[in-house]
Amino acid sequence: MSEIGATRNQKITGHLFALFTTLVWGSCFVLTKVMLNAFTPIQIIPLRMGLAYLALWALRPKTLKLPWKDELMFILIGITGGSVYFFLQNTAAAHTSAANVSILVSMSPIITVILAQFFSQRGEKLGKWVYMGAVVAIAGVIMVVLNGTLTFHLSPLGDLLALAAALMWAVYSILIKKYTERYDNFLVTRRVFLWAFLTAVPLMLITDGMPSLTPLFTQPGILLSWLFLGVFGNAVCFALWNIAFKNLGVVITNNYLYATPFVTVVVGWLLLGEKISLMSILGAVLITLGVIFANKQTAKTGE
Repeated sequence: MSEIGATRNQKITGHLFALFTTLVWGSCFVLTKVMLNAFTPIQIIPLRMGLAYLALWALRPKTLKLPWKDELMFILIGITGGSVYFFLQNTAAAHTSAANVSILVSMSPIITVILAQFFSQRGEKLGKWVYMGAVVAIAGVIMVVLNGTLTFHLSPLGDLLALAAALMWAVYSILIKKYTERYDNFLVTRRVFLWAFLTAVPLMLITDGMPSLTPLFTQPGILLSWLFLGVFGNAVCFALWNIAFKNLGVVITNNYLYATPFVTVVVGWLLLGEKISLMSILGAVLITLGVIFANKQTAKTGE
């Protein structure tokens, strides 16, 4: 196969992996609601990270030896994309509305765009289409999250925490890219979850304490939700997302995150009977247009 053909196939694979992951992550918000019947938001973090780590060991039972400098970077990556990211997001939800959190966390792609310029990553040269796509997609996200309610109340502490979570994800996206090109993606993702778990446990102990694991073995709905979140939402999808980073670049891949709130609304409608409004549908159209605009930049530059 020619180099051009291989590159084209890699890009197609990257888009498919990013789309699949977006669908799964959008569903995770709904299944997290099920787990909240038995655990606090902070307690869920190490439960998901620990299961993801074990699942990736089963999928790829190989060791990964790292130089100490790379190991230190993986600790930082595990914090920014794992423990602290979820801690900030979940804590923000306790201080502001879910709509605010969804909208502000969905700002991470545009923050990634800005950070990518400072880090001068190869393949991340950006132009007007990326910024135009970001504006259109963010408008769509706001319409989807509000879902016809037209209410958006500022709550300084919660909103700042949500923005901090968006910043953490952007930093994770920039840092992880180099290692997806250097090591096996499943081993990279597994190492990230190891450090995410090890740093999430202290956060849990100083806030909500050790949870009882009894619900995992006595309530089938909670068990299935935990398995889905840990195995698919974390282990599989983070690995696929990292492959998309490698094939498409962090900016284009993260553009798919704009669609996550709409997926959440649709899954909530299907599984929980939550309403879906015309505003959400229009918002989904804007999100789609925004991602198309952003990807247009990539097509024009041939990256």
